[in-house]
Amino acid sequence: MDKTCVILIGHGSKLSYNKETIEKLAETLRKRSKFDRVEICFMVRNKPAIPELLEKVVEQGMKKIVFIPTFLAQGVHTKYEIPEILKAKQEELGLKAKGVKVSYGEPLGSDERIAEIIEEKALKILGQKTKEETKVLESGKLAASTNMYKTSMSIIRPLISDTIKKAPETHVPIIERVVHTTADPEFANLVVIDEKAVEAGVAAIRAGAKIITDVKMVSAGINQARVKRFGGQIFTYLDDDRVIKLAKQESTTRSAAAMRLAIKDGLDNSIVAIGNAPTAAFELVEAVKQGLAKPALIIATPVGYVGAAESKEEVASLPVPFVIIRGPKGGSALAVAVFNALLGMAEKEAGI
Repeated sequence: MDKTCVILIGHGSKLSYNKETIEKLAETLRKRSKFDRVEICFMVRNKPAIPELLEKVVEQGMKKIVFIPTFLAQGVHTKYEIPEILKAKQEELGLKAKGVKVSYGEPLGSDERIAEIIEEKALKILGQKTKEETKVLESGKLAASTNMYKTSMSIIRPLISDTIKKAPETHVPIIERVVHTTADPEFANLVVIDEKAVEAGVAAIRAGAKIITDVKMVSAGINQARVKRFGGQIFTYLDDDRVIKLAKQESTTRSAAAMRLAIKDGLDNSIVAIGNAPTAAFELVEAVKQGLAKPALIIATPVGYVGAAESKEEVASLPVPFVIIRGPKGGSALAVAVFNALLGMAEKEAGI
């Protein structure tokens, strides 16, 4: 195989720092071991000069020689002078006849990676955290959060061990999440999971299904980036101008109107997460009964003493997979907990 040599071209300077910087770049490239040789040369003041080094590496048996100018933008040096120097030396040495290929690259240019370097330097001057420093900080926070979650689970599991033992294995992550969210072991016995709920929910998430939520509190608790990995999107209609108009026309609640609009826009094969409004649940129940909606899964956890318990029992009576919190207790955080448990299972199944 022909030997390859990459040569970095610097301008040259009276200051030693100039040459040292180019040499450091070359040394970094050498450590990456992508090329047989990495050398440096200069246009003026410093040695070796371009013609001198070209002749030397040819004598050393290099057959593919690539010159890269370490300049930011095109100028007289890079566009005219360097190409002319290379052309003249190639002709003098008769490199074409010797089977030596000399190539000349573009200056560094406006590469995004250079912009990142500039950004980092500016942030340091301003005393702000750089991208890498932020990553380190966030990874530390994530590790701390993960440790806290593991510690919480080690406390929770003995408290709900009887329920977990009786539950199907796939239901356990949901039960644990719900108890973790509420800090109340009683919820282990209040969460009701349809036998097809986990399979349906995980399949819908992996298929990139729409996620319909009744309030922003639910959508805010779901990690949209994780959902988007599967091609899914989260929709909350509550603040839609059409909803406000429809609620006035029909003399109904905004939550019911929002669900009606979601049904009209199409929510077949979607996951509907209702964490706050019983009226949204009742609206969905009627649509399913009339054959107007066929969601893949309904998560219903409305809270309150007026209609909440009844709406969830209505959901549980449908021929649709469901997860509910029985009774008046519930809330948006529980709808989020159930969904995130399913999302975690979908990621595990997908190997993410």
